[in-house]
Formats: sequence, structure tokens, C-alpha cells
Amino acid sequence: MRFVFYTHSLVSDWNHGNAHFLRGIMRELLSRGHDAIALEPKDGWSRNNLLAHQGPAAIERFAVDFPELTSVSYGDDFDHESWLDTADVVMVHEWTEPELVARIGRVRSSGGPFTLLFHDTHHRAVSSDAISSLALDAYDAVLAFGETLRERYLRAGWGRQVFTWHEAVDDRLFHPSPYASKDADLIWVGNWGDEERSAEIHNFLIEPVCRLGIRGTVRGVRYPRPALTALRDAGIAYGGWIANAEVPAAFAAHRVTVHIPRRPYAELLPGIPTIRVFEALASGIPLVSAPWNDSEGLFRPGQDFLFARDGSEMARHLTDIINDPALANSLALAGLETIAARHTCRHRVDQLFDILAQSGSLHVAKQITAREAAE
Repeated sequence: MRFVFYTHSLVSDWNHGNAHFLRGIMRELLSRGHDAIALEPKDGWSRNNLLAHQGPAAIERFAVDFPELTSVSYGDDFDHESWLDTADVVMVHEWTEPELVARIGRVRSSGGPFTLLFHDTHHRAVSSDAISSLALDAYDAVLAFGETLRERYLRAGWGRQVFTWHEAVDDRLFHPSPYASKDADLIWVGNWGDEERSAEIHNFLIEPVCRLGIRGTVRGVRYPRPALTALRDAGIAYGGWIANAEVPAAFAAHRVTVHIPRRPYAELLPGIPTIRVFEALASGIPLVSAPWNDSEGLFRPGQDFLFARDGSEMARHLTDIINDPALANSLALAGLETIAARHTCRHRVDQLFDILAQSGSLHVAKQITAREAAE
């Protein structure tokens, strides 16, 4: 089958975590013999920022890191209808411009034989009115990256059918590196986040590292000058943007990592971690998380990773992991076990085909049935 993904960007992962997941999903579909292509705006915010801050080489390296993936940029005069005419499944991400969301829906309602899915991986549906104005009547289903978000769509009457479809990790990319030399103590890979977690970064990262005097590293973007000063004063090395393809090696060089969720996710969307949790556990690095409610039972807190209720408990957990190799190894192995059992892009593609079998157009349903019979 032919899958077309409308995304904010496949090429750029500058402050754009959905690119991580989409790359893994597309790679998995390609490995199963399907066609998959991404369409992204040529002047997208993430892509423009990557180019402005890192230069053309950062854009060009996408083809080196992911040679099997294809992304086509579109502008105002792009012939979307021709691309839709060849598709079996079209997935539209919620950062797509509202006018284009509606245009794609009109093609579907006028007889387009593809299954049309809307994919939401953000908190805007519960924190603003941005989603309520979208024209989703023609969409066959909505894929929400957590149960709380799914329930929000159902209560508001957005979409015909709404399914929970969590993000997951591309374990072709993220896996342990057992022979790597762990030269530093702690790493956090995360962006500043529009003041959505500034206090949490101080409480759960900067202050514990400063108190313990351990060697810390931060990679990410959009850190304001006061934050950079606070990192420097705590002895934390700031490395700026890091391509997602380089993150496994960065994890492998450190003994422990942390998870610091943005406040809107922790407060408004319980049960939804960022994709960095999946990636860290798949890399075999012990993780300590600031509070969030794993209401959907995605993990085994206390076994796959440790929760810290405040900065003092974060400091204690970090000390224990750094000084106790047995504890660190136990956490790493348990996290790997949960990822391998439930949270890879292979699992999510399996779920996607289950969703398509329930909500897809007759054309797509027939293809799924034929493929299952052949297997």
C-alpha cells in the first residue's frame, strides 16, 4: 500500500519530536514492502530554524542518516490532489495548516478512495481552541497519542472514530551500546519549552546536579540567556542542538538521564510521556523522571525507571544509580524489556493496521484482508 504523511517536517527534528516517531513508522512500513512518503511545507518553522541555527549541512545530513526515507516539500502552488490520488492511506498531522486540513478532507469526501487519518501529538486540544476550528468531518479516524486526548476528541465530537495511538521508539536506531565508554554522569536531551517547564528544569536538573557536583550535559534548543547562565553556574555543559540520530551515542556515553515533562502534559494529559522516555529506555540508560501520572500503565515505575517527587529525591536517585552499578543495570534491563515487549515502531505499525481494518475505506480494507490471507 502507499502511505502519504502530511507532517510539519520529516527532515528537521529541531524542536520537533514528532519527526522521530514518523521516521520510525515510515522505516517500518518500508521494511514490510509498503510505499511511504512525507509531504512537508518548504517554509516550516522547524526546518527554517534548523537551517538558520545549524546551516545547510544539518538539512543535508537527513539523507545520510535516513537514506531510505523520502520527503517532498510543498508550497502554495503544490498539486496536492495528484499526490492524494495515488494514496491508499493519508495521515495528516495536527500542525498542518487548517486550510490544507480542510482541502484534504474535501478530496476525501468527493470520492477519494484513500483512508484519511488525523494524527494529534500535542496538548493544544486541551489547552487551547486550535483544534475545534479544524474541518475533520471527512476524516475516517483520529489517532490521539494518549487516552486522555482521545477522550477529549470524543467529548467534543471531533472525528467519526478516535483511537489511542501512542508514540514509540525506532529500535533500529535506539538500542544499547554495551562497549561505549561512559565518560560522564548525567545527560538530559530536551528543549527549553516555551516556559512550560522552566521551574521544573531548575528543580529536577540544575539544582540536583549542582548539589551533587556531578558532571552533567544538556542538549537541546531555545534556551534563553538566564537558563544558559544557570547551567554554566551548575557546572553543566550545554551542547545545543543534537540530531536525533546522534542521541543513542550521547546516551551511551553517560550513566543516567532524566525526564522532565512539560507542565501542560503532566497536568492536562496524564499518561502521555514524551518520546524521549521511550528512546532512553531503548538505549539502555537508567532514567529518573520528574512527576507525571502513568495512568495507562505504559511502564513499570520503580522497575523500568524511578520517579522523583522533588529535587531532593531526584538527587538521591541520581546518587544511587551512579554509585550502584547493580541498580543501574537492573533499571536498564527492565526498561529494555518493556520497550521490546510493547513500545517499538513495529508495535505501532501493527496497531495502525488494526485501526485501518476497523476504520479504513473499502479499498484499503480489501488490501489489508488480501495481505493477511497471503501471510
